[in-house]
Amino acid sequence: MKPTDLVATAQIPGHAGQMRCYHHDGDYQVWVDQTQLMSSRVYGSEEALAELALERLGRRKAPRVLVGGLGMGFTLARALALVPDRAVVEVAELVPEIVTWNREVFGHCAGRPLDDARAQVVMGDVGDVIAAAGESAYDVVLLDVDNGPRGLSRPGNDSLYSRPGLKRLRGALKQGGVLAVWSSSDDAAFDARLRKGRFQVQLHHVKARRTKGSRHTIWVAAAT
Repeated sequence: MKPTDLVATAQIPGHAGQMRCYHHDGDYQVWVDQTQLMSSRVYGSEEALAELALERLGRRKAPRVLVGGLGMGFTLARALALVPDRAVVEVAELVPEIVTWNREVFGHCAGRPLDDARAQVVMGDVGDVIAAAGESAYDVVLLDVDNGPRGLSRPGNDSLYSRPGLKRLRGALKQGGVLAVWSSSDDAAFDARLRKGRFQVQLHHVKARRTKGSRHTIWVAAAT
């Protein structure tokens, strides 16, 4: 039986739990407490997050995209593959170690997207990044900072998914811009808040590994 090795640990600002990176049989996993946040073998729905949002946006010559949560880089990598050369794709990441692990530990799994000149890492809470960006800053905002629209990895993230948080997100989008949110499951209350927040909402269900695995939820919401 192949061992599971603890590669590294990190503390999450605003969270009492510990983030842990493991390696097992060629696979990397990141856990917080008893919850697996990400795996280098299961990333189909993370790629779909970028695909569905950019498809909804349509063609723009130089879109500005914000990825909330670097994770293992699969959402970032797929976004970079789909946007034009003049695009800018920012990644808001709160935990410095996640950036280090992408550069030094498991970045090869997603094709090292941080090496792309269009990718810009912004260290800090994604909510603060959105607030600092101001009105009509982004064409697309992709949120995958928790296991759904609630503050799992960091309790303070709850504000992102509240009515005031959604109002700030909508204000940060350009006309016709798109917000996409990844979740491990449906959330009727969040769905209702989105629809009441002047978004045109599409709800998608995608498999964790594209054609198999658990079913994940992606909301794609266009600012009207």
